[in-house]
Amino acid sequence: MVNKQKDKKIYDLIEEETTRQKNGIELIPSENYASAHVRTPLSSAFVNKYSEGYPHKRYYGGNEFVDQVEILAQERAKKLFGVEYANVQPYSGSPANFAVYMATCKPGDTIMGQALITGGHLTHGAHVSFSAIYFNSVQYGVMTKRKGKDGLFDFEEIRRLAKKHKPKLIWVGASAYPLEIPFKKFAQIADEVGAYLAADIAHIAGLVVAGEHPSPVPYVHIVTTTTHKTLRGPRGGIIMVTKKGLKKDPELPMKINKAIFPGLQGGPHDHKTAAIAVALYEASQRSFKTYAKRIKANAATLAKTLMDGGLTLVGDGTENHLILVDLTTTHGAGSGCFAEYALDAIGLTMNKNTVPGEQSSPFYPSGIRLGTPAATTRGMNKKDMKFIGNMMLHVLELTKKYSLPDKTERKEYIARFKKDIDKNKDIKKWKGEVKAFASPFLIP
Repeated sequence: MVNKQKDKKIYDLIEEETTRQKNGIELIPSENYASAHVRTPLSSAFVNKYSEGYPHKRYYGGNEFVDQVEILAQERAKKLFGVEYANVQPYSGSPANFAVYMATCKPGDTIMGQALITGGHLTHGAHVSFSAIYFNSVQYGVMTKRKGKDGLFDFEEIRRLAKKHKPKLIWVGASAYPLEIPFKKFAQIADEVGAYLAADIAHIAGLVVAGEHPSPVPYVHIVTTTTHKTLRGPRGGIIMVTKKGLKKDPELPMKINKAIFPGLQGGPHDHKTAAIAVALYEASQRSFKTYAKRIKANAATLAKTLMDGGLTLVGDGTENHLILVDLTTTHGAGSGCFAEYALDAIGLTMNKNTVPGEQSSPFYPSGIRLGTPAATTRGMNKKDMKFIGNMMLHVLELTKKYSLPDKTERKEYIARFKKDIDKNKDIKKWKGEVKAFASPFLIP
């Protein structure tokens, strides 16, 4: 057996990553910390098993306990989300979405989804994704200014596109949208054109099951989600079918099962299925509702701190776990890459991100995306969000003097910027302050 001393390189890297997480604050809204109870099954005996097929219909022997685990995960998902069917085998969110295409569409069919550059997801029809390579993708966007209860969505335009292109499948859900999603409005449009409506709630699943965000279940046919974001589970995915979905197509569960296996995946990751079951159990507890409320309260406080400091937020704030800062007017187009690097240098980890009306590009975007699920898991509260927000304001004030040059000068300019940040005395001081602040907060 190889021990830690003989394979020192990998275990040293594990230790370094553990230290990085402890001494900094994870603010990427799609990241979280799974509990010790969720992590335990990931290194259990189930990691050794191979289980192609579904419970009681396997292509391998020795699956009597795997079957029980998968059924338990299915039943917990159905009860927690209030759905009729659940497939817990998707390796992650993107394969789950791919399986939805396979179950509802044929290559070349027209699909609709929110554009990536306006907060959507790659698999909802982005031109670089399979979802636009193999399907005719029609993309809808969002407005730069809020429009009443509809948030940033222009439903007149979305309805016009749907009626013109008659999509077979419409996606609703986002990876960078800070407001509540009006699922009912999307359902009305999907029903008008006879389309399947799939809600990708990967980001907000934990808020949905805790009652902190409206559920899509009464309005859509299919729900997909990851399990590792606000649900605090392992890195996995779930596909669910609602009563409305069964009414539209009683064979939809069977089609999704076939799409996952043998259509897309081989054997499921049984250790992960067990961990998903644990995460779903945790999400059914009263304490999880309290946690979800704190996520939103922390996000609202952090958003207010940033706005009070003069920053522009997409949607003028947040209604969920996520904040999208538009730096276009305060720092210039393409300034997200400077903000991300400088903030990471002091231990505040978030990601550069495009914003509605983006004037630059996805690799050099004009915004930053951040959220509060992981920090809330560590026990941070509204007072702590004010500290984080003020530290962000200090760093972002420092980066104002940097602006994205022409492509020919970009590489050298950004290299100089990084050197400036790495040796900056204020950055080093703030990094020490963040470390002293963050390290007492435990990580599960």
